[in-house]
Amino acid sequence: MAGPTFLHWGVAKSSAGEWLTPPPDVLPEKSKIVHGACQTHFTDMSSREHTYQFVDINFKRSGFIGIQFVIWSGGYWINNNGANFAVNLKSSDSTSAKVDVDGNYILKWLLDEISEREKEAERSLMHRFNIATELTERCKDEGEGGCIGIMVWMKFMATRHLTWNKNYNVKPREISEALERFTNLMEKIYVQQPYKREVVRLIMALVGRGGQGDVGQRIRDEILVIQRNNHCKSGMMEEWHQKLHNNSSADDVIICEALLNYVRSDFRIDAYWQTLKANGLTKERLASYDRPIVSEPRFRSDAKEGLIRDLTMYLKTLKAVHSGADLESAIDTFLSPSKGHNVFAVNGLSPKLQDLLHLVKRLIREENAEHLIEKLVDARIELHPALRAPRTRAKDLLFLDIALESSFKTTIEKRLLSLNFNNPPEIIVVICVVLENLCLSTFNNEELIFCTKDWYRISETYRAHDVQWALQTKAVLDRLQLVLADRCQHYFRLLQPSASYLGQSLRVDKHGIDVFTEEVIRAGPGAVLSTLVNRFDPCLRKVANLGCWQIISSADAYGFLVCVNELITVQNKVYSKPTVMIASRVTGEEEIPDGVVAVLTPCMIDVLSHVSIRARNSKICFATCFDQNVLRNLKSKEGRAISIHTKPTGLVISAGNNSEASVRHIFISSAPRGVISKGKKFCGNYVISSKEFTDEKVGSKSCNIKFLRERVPSWIKIPTSVALPFGTFENALSDDFNKDVARKIYVLKDSLSRGDMTKLKAIQEAVLQMTAPTALRNELIHKLRSERMSFHGDEPGWNKSWTAIKKVWASKWNERAYVSCRKTKVDHDAVCMAVLVQEVICADYAFVIHTNNPVSGDPSEIYTEIVKGLGETLVGAYPGRAMSFITKKSNLKSPTVISYPSKRVGLYSKPSIIFRSDSNNEDLEGYAGAGLYDSVIMDEAEEVVVDYSREQLIVDKAFQVSLFSAIAEAGNVIETLYGCPQDIEGVVKGGHIYVVQARPQL
Repeated sequence: MAGPTFLHWGVAKSSAGEWLTPPPDVLPEKSKIVHGACQTHFTDMSSREHTYQFVDINFKRSGFIGIQFVIWSGGYWINNNGANFAVNLKSSDSTSAKVDVDGNYILKWLLDEISEREKEAERSLMHRFNIATELTERCKDEGEGGCIGIMVWMKFMATRHLTWNKNYNVKPREISEALERFTNLMEKIYVQQPYKREVVRLIMALVGRGGQGDVGQRIRDEILVIQRNNHCKSGMMEEWHQKLHNNSSADDVIICEALLNYVRSDFRIDAYWQTLKANGLTKERLASYDRPIVSEPRFRSDAKEGLIRDLTMYLKTLKAVHSGADLESAIDTFLSPSKGHNVFAVNGLSPKLQDLLHLVKRLIREENAEHLIEKLVDARIELHPALRAPRTRAKDLLFLDIALESSFKTTIEKRLLSLNFNNPPEIIVVICVVLENLCLSTFNNEELIFCTKDWYRISETYRAHDVQWALQTKAVLDRLQLVLADRCQHYFRLLQPSASYLGQSLRVDKHGIDVFTEEVIRAGPGAVLSTLVNRFDPCLRKVANLGCWQIISSADAYGFLVCVNELITVQNKVYSKPTVMIASRVTGEEEIPDGVVAVLTPCMIDVLSHVSIRARNSKICFATCFDQNVLRNLKSKEGRAISIHTKPTGLVISAGNNSEASVRHIFISSAPRGVISKGKKFCGNYVISSKEFTDEKVGSKSCNIKFLRERVPSWIKIPTSVALPFGTFENALSDDFNKDVARKIYVLKDSLSRGDMTKLKAIQEAVLQMTAPTALRNELIHKLRSERMSFHGDEPGWNKSWTAIKKVWASKWNERAYVSCRKTKVDHDAVCMAVLVQEVICADYAFVIHTNNPVSGDPSEIYTEIVKGLGETLVGAYPGRAMSFITKKSNLKSPTVISYPSKRVGLYSKPSIIFRSDSNNEDLEGYAGAGLYDSVIMDEAEEVVVDYSREQLIVDKAFQVSLFSAIAEAGNVIETLYGCPQDIEGVVKGGHIYVVQARPQL
C-alpha cells in the first residue's frame, strides 16, 4: 500500500463483538491511543521478490478472545464491506465450545455475538446481511450449530420480531449487494458441506436473492418512473418513494401487491388493506418506518391501465432482490441468457426442464391448479439431480427449487378446498403428487421413498368399498403420520434450543419463541400431507368398518378424567381416586399407574405389547382413538367423572356421577390382590443344559422350552438353549472380586427401600461393574460349545456375552418392574433372575400368537401379530402397528387379515446368542410378570427401514395364506399340548416355524 499506513484496532475480552481500548502492555512500537482505539503504523520489510508491510502484536498472555480493526492507507479507510475486520484469537477447542440446553447442543458464542450485535444489525438490512455474512464465515466450520444459529436469526428477522431499519439511510443497491454476498456464501456452504444443506435451504427460503450493479438501483429509479408516468407524486406514493429510497425491504413486495389489487378492484380501498393484513402488514407497521407511510393510496381513475402495467413490472424488480421464493422471478433468472453459459448443459439438465418451466409460467397465468400441481412436481424431479451435485450456479438451482416448492404448497392448499374425500381415486392422485413433492424436499428421505412406492402399489390396486384395500391404505397413512411426527421432533431438536436461547437474548416475545419450530413445520411441505391424511382417515375407517376406537383391553370403567402428555412420566404415581387417563403418548413399554381404571390414547399400540397385556391382566380399559375430534371433546371434560362401556363396535362414553364417594366404592372393590413370589437357591452350577431345567433351577420360560422340545412335532423347531440358573447373580456378587460392588448395591437398596426411586438407575449401573467369576466364564463357554451354539470364545465375544448377562440381571431394577412389584405387593427382594441363553434365529419374520383372541375374547379364534425381522419391534417400544390376523380353530387354512403393518423398521441380526430374562415372578397366577425384564442380544441387531411395497407377505396372497395357516396351526398344537390358552413367541426363517417361548395366556 502506498503512503503512510496504519492499523486502527481494538480488542475483545468477553465477546467477539466488543471493541475495547488495548492495554499498554500489548501496544507494539509506533502506536498511540486515539478516541478509544489504538493506531499502529505498519513497518516496511523487503525481500528479493516482494515488499511487505506488517504489524507485530503479541497476544500470547493477554487473555483476549479477538481483535477488530480497519486500515488507513493513502487517505482512505479500508474495511470489510462496511464492517470491521475481525480476527478470532480463541483456540479451536474453545471456539467450538457448545452449551447443553435441554439436552440439545447449540453454538453459544455465535448466539451471544448475534445478540450483542443486534443493535448494529437493526440499523438497516445492509448492516444485518453484512454481519450475517461475517458471522457465517467465522462459524462455517463448526458443524450444523452455526448455520442453525444464523437460520434462527434470519427467521426472527423475516417474521418481523426484529427491527429492519433504525435511523439509517441506505440505498437499495447497497442492500442488494449485501444480500448477494450473503447468499453467495450460503451457496458455497451448500456445495462444499452437503450435510448442512437442509439448514441452508431453510435460510435461503427466508431471504431474497440480492444482486450486484443495477439490480438494486432499479428499485430507486423505477419508482420515480411510476410516479411520473401516472401523476402520483404526492400522498401515499411519495411516502412509499421516500421509504424505498431510505431502506427497501421485503415489505415493499407486499405493498406493491396491495397497490395492484387496489387498482385491479377498481380502486376499492378494502382490497389494499386486506392484502396488507393477509401478509402481516398493519397500519402500525407502515407508520413505524423511518420514512412512515400513513396515507392511503389515491389515483386518478384514468390511470388504471398504466398503473397495472408499471406496478406489475416494478413488482418483478422488487421480487428479484427481496423474494428468493418467487417462482416467476426464479424462472426468469434461471433461464436468463445473460449468465454467460448454458446452465442446462453444464449441470446435465435435460431440455425437458426448460419446456416445463415455460409451461409452469403459462399455467400460473391461466390459474389451472390441477395441471399446475403435477407440472410443478415434474419440474422439481427434472431439477433434482443437479441439486444433489451442482456444478455451477447452485444458488439459482436452489432458489428455483424453493420457488417451485413454495408455489406447489400455495396451489395444493387451494386445491384442498374443492377435494371430495369420499372419492378415493381423486384423493389417491393428490396424495401421490404431495408425497413426491415431500420426497424432493426432505433430506434423509429413504423411508418417505418407501412410503411413496407403497402408495403407488395402493393406487394400482384400488377397488371401491374393498375392506382389505382400505386396511392396507390406512396402514400406509398410519406410517406416514409416524414419519411426519418424527420429522417434527427432528426439527424441534434441531432448531428450538437455539430459538429459545437467542429469542430470550433478543427479547423476542414468549409466544414468538414458543411457536418458532411449529411455524417452520407448518410452512414446510409435510403440513399439506398431514391435512390430507387426517381428512381421508375417517373415510377409510368407514370402508374398513373400523370405527373411531380400537379396543385393546375390554373392560368397563368409571372414574375421573385426567390428561397427561406421556404415560411414562406418571407410571409410578398413585392416584387416590379412580382415574380415566388420556395419554397423548404411549410407547407400549410403560406400567399403568395405580388407581387408573382406563387409558385412552391416540397412539397406535400393538395389541400384544407389554402395556396391552398388563391392561388386560389388570382388567383395565385400554383403547386407541383415531378421531381427534372425539379425543378433543373428551379432553374438554377433564376433572369430571365419566363412565365407559365397551361394545364390539367401540366405546360408549357418558357423563358419570361426580360424587367421589360413589366412585371410590367401585374402585376399592376392584383393587388387585397381593401375590407373593418365593425366593430360589443356587444349585451349585453357573450354567446348565436344557436337560437339567427344573422349576427349582430356572423360570417358566426355560421350563416351557424343555417341555416343547420334548413334545412338539418335528416341523415346529425349538432353538438350542442353556441357562444361568437362579442364584447365579447372587453367587457371583458374593465373589471376592465383587465385594465393593456388593457393598455399593447394599447401600443403594437401603435408600431405595426408603422410597428414593433415583437409586434404581444407580443399582443397574453398579451391577454392570461386576467381574465374572472364572468358573462362570469357563462353564458358559463349555456349555455353548457342547450345544454347538454360535459363540466365539475369544475375548471380544466373552466381553459382549458378560455385558449382556449383567444387563439382564440389572433389569430387575428397571423402574417399570420395580413399580409393578410394588403395585401388586410382590416382594421385590425375593425376585430371582435366571438367564435363558438361546441361539438367535436370523429371522425373516417374528410373530406372537394368543390362542384365545384377546381383543374379542373369543376362545375359538387364534390372534397373531407378525413383523419383519426379529420380534423386539413387536414386543418393544417401536412405533407403528404389526400386521395381524385371526384364524378360526375350526378352519386353520383360512386366516383373515385385520390390520396391515406400519412398523417403520425391522431388526436383523447375524448368527448370535440372546440372553433372556427368566425370573421366578413371571406367569404367576394373578400376576403378569412377563415383559417386565430385559432380553439382550450379544451382537447388537441392525435397524433396517422397511420397504413394504414389494413385501411378499402383503403382495403374494398364496404365500400369505400358507404362512399364516402354518403359524396358526403351530399355535393350536401348543395350546393342545398345554390344555389351556397360550401366549407364544416365534420366528420364521426360510419357511420354517421356530417357537422361542410359550407361556399361559393372561
